[in-house]
Amino acid sequence: QVELAESGGGLVQPGGSLRLSCAASGFTFDDYAMGWIRQPPGKEREGVAFISPNGGSTTYADSVKGRFTISRDNALNTVYLQMNNLKPEDTAMYYCAAGPTTATLIVGPLRPAGYSDWGQGTQVTVSP
Repeated sequence: QVELAESGGGLVQPGGSLRLSCAASGFTFDDYAMGWIRQPPGKEREGVAFISPNGGSTTYADSVKGRFTISRDNALNTVYLQMNNLKPEDTAMYYCAAGPTTATLIVGPLRPAGYSDWGQGTQVTVSP
């Protein structure tokens, strides 16, 4: 049974930083692409970052480029999202997602439909 458990969310002031973690189990982690997807209040889910199974390829949404960094540790079955210089518009529920790499790339690495398994999410709120 696939399980993805996010942690690290919280309340932070604009300009601050947070590091999200996602612990994975129940599947062969290093066979899967991983992504971070967020859903702002009242809006649809949007892809934030993608990382390939070996970590050699990453993709970011334009809105977070230069501020967010996705990484993974395949020995620990964990994917991370380092978020710096946070802005109020980054406020959202952040989800970790796993996808079969070929399908994820065909659909689009930042498209939520490209991911097959999802965590429960962790809330990030950026406010003074």
